Amino acid sequence: MSSSSLAETKQGQPDQYNGWLYKWTNYIKGYQKRWFVLQNGYLSYYRNQAEMSNACRGTINLANAFIHTQDSCSFVVSNSGTMTFHLKAQSEVERQRWVTALELAKSKAVTLLESDDDEDLVQPDKNELQNTLKTLNSKLEDLRTCNDLITKHGAALQKALIEIENLENSSECATKIKSVNERATVFRITSNAMISACNEFLTLASTQGTRWQKLLQYEHEQRMYLEDMVEQLGKQHSSLEKQIRKQLNPAINNIAGQPLEGLGGDEDDDDDFYDAVEDDDFKTGALPSGAIRMSSHSAHLQESNYDSSDTDYEKPSKDAPSSQKKKKGKSYGAPNVSLSEAALAGCSAESAQPLVPLSSGTRRRRQNILERPNYSINLWSIMKNCIGKELSKIPVPVNFSEPLSFLQRLTEDFEYSDCLDRAAAHDDDAFLQLAYVAAFTVSSYANLTLRTGKPFNPLLGETYECDRLDDLGWRAFSEQVSHHPPMVAMYTEGRNWTSWQEFTMSSKFRGKYLQIIPLGIAHLLFPRSQNHYTWRKVTTTVHNIIVGRLWVDNHGDMDIVNHHTNDRCHLKYMAYSYFSREAPRKVIGIITDSSGVAQYELTGTWDDKLFGAKILSVEEPTKGKPEYKTDSPILLWQRRIRPVELEKCYNFTRLAVELNEMEENVAPTDSRRRPDQRLMEEGRWDEANDVKVQLEEKQRASRKVRESLMEAAAERGEEYRGYEPKWFRKEQDPQTGNVIHVFTNDYWTCKEKQDWDRCPDIYL
Repeated sequence: MSSSSLAETKQGQPDQYNGWLYKWTNYIKGYQKRWFVLQNGYLSYYRNQAEMSNACRGTINLANAFIHTQDSCSFVVSNSGTMTFHLKAQSEVERQRWVTALELAKSKAVTLLESDDDEDLVQPDKNELQNTLKTLNSKLEDLRTCNDLITKHGAALQKALIEIENLENSSECATKIKSVNERATVFRITSNAMISACNEFLTLASTQGTRWQKLLQYEHEQRMYLEDMVEQLGKQHSSLEKQIRKQLNPAINNIAGQPLEGLGGDEDDDDDFYDAVEDDDFKTGALPSGAIRMSSHSAHLQESNYDSSDTDYEKPSKDAPSSQKKKKGKSYGAPNVSLSEAALAGCSAESAQPLVPLSSGTRRRRQNILERPNYSINLWSIMKNCIGKELSKIPVPVNFSEPLSFLQRLTEDFEYSDCLDRAAAHDDDAFLQLAYVAAFTVSSYANLTLRTGKPFNPLLGETYECDRLDDLGWRAFSEQVSHHPPMVAMYTEGRNWTSWQEFTMSSKFRGKYLQIIPLGIAHLLFPRSQNHYTWRKVTTTVHNIIVGRLWVDNHGDMDIVNHHTNDRCHLKYMAYSYFSREAPRKVIGIITDSSGVAQYELTGTWDDKLFGAKILSVEEPTKGKPEYKTDSPILLWQRRIRPVELEKCYNFTRLAVELNEMEENVAPTDSRRRPDQRLMEEGRWDEANDVKVQLEEKQRASRKVRESLMEAAAERGEEYRGYEPKWFRKEQDPQTGNVIHVFTNDYWTCKEKQDWDRCPDIYL
């Protein structure tokens, strides 16, 4: 059989056919030879046989497909207009063999689809199920009633027989025998009723049991089918990822004097994979000679930063350059680019590395905590009563939490404070400074990919201090200033920068997912240049709350505004979509000046890294988005590797492990002193749940006292000021015009004096 003819059917797989066909790609290249596989009602094609273990180029479900011939060798397979294969065989005989195989496969696929759509088999009506359950319960109740009657009448019959045995006077014997006969008749009637009820119950249960067994079998088959599909997709993703990394490394090593070509292989990838659909929605060009050179150290850093356990495959996106596209500017969206000193445009080589401590410090901090225990819990029994409620009002046991307060979780935003230190060093370049500020805002989401545990809701008046001036160069303080609605006020001071924010949110639990919409505004000030930035965080959604593996997505738009110069940075966090060609967790952004002229372009992912490039020129097309020609990109931020030994410790980072370490002289209201949180960290979860309930009851009792005082003051016509924060005061923000909580700077003074008189008693 020739190479272009239909291959033999595999043994044991009569429904599978494969062989070479010619597929129409576009008017330039015409028909191209491709390897086609027909299996399980799907027609798929690959570039060659060796590619079958990797990525499929296209697939059509024959159940909804149209198959028709054009001439002696050509035929068309179309899936309702969404995808069409124009195919040509080498001979008329070969074409007929393919058409026959396709028609048979289509017939079987349609039959299977019709059986799947049978409502009596696989999709019973909800009311019908409820009626069936009611009938079964009724029959079961009849059985219980018959059982009680049999017990009652059997006891009466036995009593009558005993009385006959004890009779001494024969004249009473006839009367007793008549009574026994009556009781025996009643017992027989009751027994017959019991037998009849058992038969009815057995018949109904058997009928419905068979039907439910079919339903269970159907669900099992569907699950196996989905698991097989996911496994195949995983293999394809892994193979494509290896290809991209393999093709990218030589491209980077040879980039001096060479343009950065596409990641997709040979020249007809775009035409072949996307069926010659043109998409010029977003274009970047190739790097100039010498734009990026990869040192051995940066290459080692890049390899060590790759963690397959928490990094999803990033498929080639629309903005990946190709030799078929027009070269404009530079492309820096490739996932494995690491930049050297020259590419960092004035930053030191260490700028992409972890922040160097100011000093070695006098304290040795802990390296880990106890591993998370494996406790089982009935999730649905807890979640079914929480749907539609505000997140802060859900009584969640510690089994779903991590041993950190939300105050501590908010402090983790400054894990990559070195971005702010670099921003402070660029007071003379407001646009580059804004780029580093944008990188800092993105970095605050870096640890969310595996951190699906819920932090403890802070109690009213709870505080947290994190003094890392000796090693990281910043210190932060936060306080829960309101409970309904929940609000946290935070103040942080670092090397030549100051930050403060109010964090409040709107959140709803919808059963399948939990959505958190931040409402507070964050501020950042660089005193030397007086550049004052504000922004609001994007929406966070936790998926698969009830069933499946939890995963987190961040999506929405973020605007970072410099109120001193009116420069802006617009960041767009792409929502994850299974059908999107964009890389998962992608972030793109544009920095504009006060006149709206684009100055910097940003791209990256919120869980890995962010690049920035200065825009040299802009081409405004008649349709679509503008095209930017950019300078050499620089690495603004890159996530540090999570220690392997901490994977079982709630997937904490090194900083997260250190946050709840007990320290001396902290306030009595500090989160480190919270007993339920401490018990959870020590692995005593049952005790932690009990203490958590006691703390919440104490907080509710305090709130009721305040409410009664407010009612009493209202009756007297007096003003009641209610609860007031201890370390913050309310003032009007001159930048936004909103009333915000401003740090009084009293905390650190009181700590030196150990004067905690103003602290409320919130713990046990």
